Amino acid sequence: MTSAVAKSPTSDVARQLGTIEAHDFSFWYGKKQALRRINIAVPPRAVTALIGPSGCGKSTFLRSINRLNDLIPGIRHEGDMRLDGQNIFDKSMDVVALRQRVGMVFQRWNPFPKSIYENVAYGPRINGIDSQVSLDEIVERSLRRAALWEEVKDRLRTSALGLSGGQQQRVCIARALANQPEVLLLDEPASALDPSSTQKIEELVYELKQELTIIIVTHNLQQAARASDHTAFFFLGELVEFGPTDQIFTRPREERTEAYITGRFG
Repeated sequence: MTSAVAKSPTSDVARQLGTIEAHDFSFWYGKKQALRRINIAVPPRAVTALIGPSGCGKSTFLRSINRLNDLIPGIRHEGDMRLDGQNIFDKSMDVVALRQRVGMVFQRWNPFPKSIYENVAYGPRINGIDSQVSLDEIVERSLRRAALWEEVKDRLRTSALGLSGGQQQRVCIARALANQPEVLLLDEPASALDPSSTQKIEELVYELKQELTIIIVTHNLQQAARASDHTAFFFLGELVEFGPTDQIFTRPREERTEAYITGRFG
């Protein structure tokens, strides 16, 4: 089973900003096929978790949404990936603009070796914003949205590398938010963090979903159950099942989903 649409309050109304849809999407690294005819409509303004064992294709799918896989030699795809109805692989698509609209935060925090302020201001500067007043407003707004402003407002000009791991990860989230994205991709954002920092990231995700479409890859099934509204289970490059998180975890339709959720493999 590779076709799925999660039911949500927005499923029967006009498409909202941040709507991700894949249509018969397949992907190869050279001769190795990583994704097989994926069909999915990710509901906007909600959190969707991608779960499955290592090597099942979930990170490949995530990185296809902002075409980060384009940087790898020998890749190819078939089918469509659409953002707000537009095929992101269309020749008219500006990849730089796409990555502004679809922000990404990685498993291991990667702030630039710059100040906290310059980390967050980096994207807006690249995009041509040079007004100090505007940059100050963007930095403060982004850090507030990342639930970090009160912790760092008095040391914005100090190195981001001097922060704790959890704070550095939230700087990376603020850096992505500074570009005003419609979608935020999170690739195991809390896997290297302590429980307290993980809780802060999950609380932040809950707040941000009011404004953004969030897709999170996680190996932590408890985190998926806590933090997501919808869950997609990938296995061997296929989308096995997709639906509301409570249904996936308590009443899965597919035997392979139940086997993974209950720990019989993976």
